[in-house]
Amino acid sequence: MIIRMKKSDYDAVVQYCLSGLPNESCGLIAGFVDGDVRSIEKVYFLTNLDNNNVHFTMDTKEQFVAVKDARSLGLTMLGNFHSHPETPSRPSEEDKRLAYDSTAVYMIMSLMDNDNPVFKAFGVDKDKNVTEHVLEIV
Repeated sequence: MIIRMKKSDYDAVVQYCLSGLPNESCGLIAGFVDGDVRSIEKVYFLTNLDNNNVHFTMDTKEQFVAVKDARSLGLTMLGNFHSHPETPSRPSEEDKRLAYDSTAVYMIMSLMDNDNPVFKAFGVDKDKNVTEHVLEIV
């Protein structure tokens, strides 16, 4: 699967995640599905209610507003993103355990090196197997 993201959205996610340090940051992504390509058209920056550097809980009211907005724009909810302030850009055991939708895109921004953030996209199947997707920044 290919995940396509505009450079301006990528830059905004990097800045949002850096501004949330030392805690994890999180949000939702919406866009279009065209075969094996997921094109991100809108990023929703949500509050991490946990205020924690190893876990996040999205504000459900903000989630509702984001889903409603995406639907009004004719967009499909594609998945979510969150940051790993101190660990690599790959799903943790907790991330895999909480992956509820095998069709969702799970994006993780590693900030182990703040000057060189690493952003990757993954799929997690029903058996909790992880597949890395191709992320294209355009």
